[in-house]
Amino acid sequence: MADRDMLTNRIILRSVLPLFKVLYLADETPIKKLLLKFDGVIQFGSHGSENGAYLEFKQGNLDVIQGLHPNPEIAIIFKNIQDMNALFTGGKPKGFPTLKGLWRIPLLLRLVPLFIGLTMLQPNAQPKDPKKRELKVRLLMYMVTNALSQLNKGGDEDMQVWTKNQPDRIYQMSVQPEGPAAYMRVKGGKTKSGHGIYKRKAPFVHMKFNGLDSAYKVMAEGKETIQAMRDLDISLEGPPEYSGNLGSFMVRIQDLMMP
Repeated sequence: MADRDMLTNRIILRSVLPLFKVLYLADETPIKKLLLKFDGVIQFGSHGSENGAYLEFKQGNLDVIQGLHPNPEIAIIFKNIQDMNALFTGGKPKGFPTLKGLWRIPLLLRLVPLFIGLTMLQPNAQPKDPKKRELKVRLLMYMVTNALSQLNKGGDEDMQVWTKNQPDRIYQMSVQPEGPAAYMRVKGGKTKSGHGIYKRKAPFVHMKFNGLDSAYKVMAEGKETIQAMRDLDISLEGPPEYSGNLGSFMVRIQDLMMP
């Protein structure tokens, strides 16, 4: 059975930290332009673990790369994975992380708005601005589809049994008519997530949200799927039993990401 802490940490490193890139691309504040010339690497990790991820600011771009950088300008290393999990799930770490390179203030300032933006994932964050509401839906959609894939790759037994014998299938989520979209591809026990509409084949299961407001009610405000279907906020295309399975795994991810 997959270790809960390890599985949560995997989702944080591979599904949550990559959202920094989405937030960076959406950032239109003056401070972003002022700090563009301050390139460098910011490492996240934990003592006793070879798993980590780092942000690489380079020539106006940001990449989120899995692994440990040999010489990061700034390193944020937690005492253990439980402390890292607590920080990113809204809990309280038991100890402070080891910090390296904090004197590189301009590079550190590039991280601050990204961390602030990530708090948008918290249930109590309910922005009124339409652009921010769209961004929250986008972040949640990207995170959930990626986390579903990581649940499988990280060794969740139920997820692995579910994916093992499936042929090439696409599980698609989209906001109609032209809103955010994301998908998970399943093929013979392997999974991969992606952004946008998968165009090479029709989805096996397609969860369609009737506009941004409907998507926000379900993904950000926690409206029950069955009620959302009755209210026409969602339409589900594909075998209902597979839609139900997918919903159960989403609940499992939600549980893992609770502090």
